[in-house]
Amino acid sequence: MKAAVLREINKPLVIEDVQYGNPAPREVLIRTVAAGVCHSDLHFQNGSYPYQLPAILGHESAGVVEAVGSDVTYVKKGDHVITCLSAFCGHCEPCITGRMSLCSEPELQRDEDGPSRLAKNDEKISQFLNLSSFAEYMLVHEHTVAKIRDDMPMDIAALIGCGVTTGVGAVIHTAKVEPGSTVAVIGCGGVGLSAINGAALAGAARIIAIDMVPSKLELARKFGATDVINAGEVDPVEAVREMTKGGVHYSFEAIGLAKTAQQSFKMLGMGGTATIIGMIPVGTMVELHGPEFLMERKMQGSNMGSNRFRVDMPRFVDLYLQGRLHLDELISRRIKLEDVNDGLAALETGEVARSVIMFD
Repeated sequence: MKAAVLREINKPLVIEDVQYGNPAPREVLIRTVAAGVCHSDLHFQNGSYPYQLPAILGHESAGVVEAVGSDVTYVKKGDHVITCLSAFCGHCEPCITGRMSLCSEPELQRDEDGPSRLAKNDEKISQFLNLSSFAEYMLVHEHTVAKIRDDMPMDIAALIGCGVTTGVGAVIHTAKVEPGSTVAVIGCGGVGLSAINGAALAGAARIIAIDMVPSKLELARKFGATDVINAGEVDPVEAVREMTKGGVHYSFEAIGLAKTAQQSFKMLGMGGTATIIGMIPVGTMVELHGPEFLMERKMQGSNMGSNRFRVDMPRFVDLYLQGRLHLDELISRRIKLEDVNDGLAALETGEVARSVIMFD
């Protein structure tokens, strides 16, 4: 199969012929139909987060089941599925206490001394975040897929696999935004726009979108933002506190910078909660001052929207088909696998929401 392989940090991905194995008893072979190019892929490509190389990147995807292992009963050949990097074992402490997105059991991967799921001749290729979807096929553990209805467009479904689940989930699961509350979202890329949409679904009374790109702020209004702030023109903390007479109930940082994480905390009102969604680079320190914690202000992280993806993703599909989850506008362009490096480069400019690789 054709796949985009990362061999060196800060180097372009290389389109190569790679082999995949046969499904083990609890594995599923998926023909990839669509894969979103996500900022998380860029973080690993540029070395902000380390990973064992060579690897096939990609983790936001949808496809069709081609074959299943002998013990798989959840899906069958021909089923349409969304993939999720939040693979779960179902029996560790995070899983049985309802925090499946925090599962990290090694049984979800193959043993190091066994045959690799991905290889090029005799060279093992690392599977990225349980998936590696910048490839024509994915061989994955059965607990990385959610079955969806056949009438859902696959290019749109792919976005649910990461960005939408991360953004909407951070609002409804991690922060548990209450109806009538005030919300500020810093960063209006795919994840930030999904958080804005999630805040609207949750019934927030005021949703303030913050970015430095005017076109993104206009797009934010379509997703439910009631107000917008251009952080390149005004101090966003002062602007939010003035607009809300003291600060918001909830803030969300969807960029991954120390500066914006600190801003998300400073724009809180009394008892407010800041949720960090963005991937802040390894080794980066976020500075907060002691008095800022008075009046019960809180800062917390969110991993993949604290999802229960086999429950959440089919629901998100229904919300999209009902016209309540705005996903069409998240796709800036559809590209081919050979254009994956252009898709990654476009993320650097901040002008696009999502490029989606189409395999059919």
